[in-house]
Amino acid sequence: MSLCFLKGVFLRTLSLWSAFLVLFSIAPWVQADQVHVAVASNFSGAMKSLVEQFEYQTEHDVVLSFGSSGKMLAQIQNGAPYDVFLSADQAKPMALEASGEALQDTRFTYAIGALALWSSDADLIDQSPAALLSGQFNKLALANPKLAPYGYAASEVLNAMGLTESTQAHWVMGENISQTYQFVASGNADLGFVALSQIMNNGAVTNGSSWLVPKSLYHPIRQDAVLLKRGQDNLAAKDLLAFLKSPVAIETIHRFGYETE
Repeated sequence: MSLCFLKGVFLRTLSLWSAFLVLFSIAPWVQADQVHVAVASNFSGAMKSLVEQFEYQTEHDVVLSFGSSGKMLAQIQNGAPYDVFLSADQAKPMALEASGEALQDTRFTYAIGALALWSSDADLIDQSPAALLSGQFNKLALANPKLAPYGYAASEVLNAMGLTESTQAHWVMGENISQTYQFVASGNADLGFVALSQIMNNGAVTNGSSWLVPKSLYHPIRQDAVLLKRGQDNLAAKDLLAFLKSPVAIETIHRFGYETE
């Protein structure tokens, strides 16, 4: 084997390695991370759709936990390993900011929810509160007002309509809005107050019967997201919060019956 041949092989190998090093130095370095997110139950459908889009775009891995905002708050305060919190209200993320368990200047309103009175019986509610006013029902479902913002909104509606005392004996309370929905969907409650997002499909209510509760009867359900202290160095957590503000995410949020700022 000649010296010239060996020299040629060496130079070609060196050239290939040089090209590789140059390519590596200019190529963007994308690191996929995992983010653990505590999410209010009412936002489960929208969040699953959003995460599917987010994971496809970024290759990050998102681990979701759903529950009442009150329960999620308690878990975070007791050291649960969440990076991001999507609450169904503003008060709980603000409380975490005040205690130092969430980072300042990361909180924002990702959705504004709407309340609906719903029955799985297609003939019970005729886009009006008549069925509620009649009192002709066995069980009325609502989320626990002490744990779930949608339950608190439902209690505001009943108070505003003067129906709290007359309906209270018929209440069946869910720990969160998902359980409340299940009470109605299964027929264990004749009707109930649910999140509009739970009964919407592509912008329309296609199952059962419902009444969209006028927003004058309850305070706006402004839902805030916040970066928790545990997620302060988590790229996936920061990317997820940024994604929630993007046009594609906002379009999805609207499709599930929410408004945005």
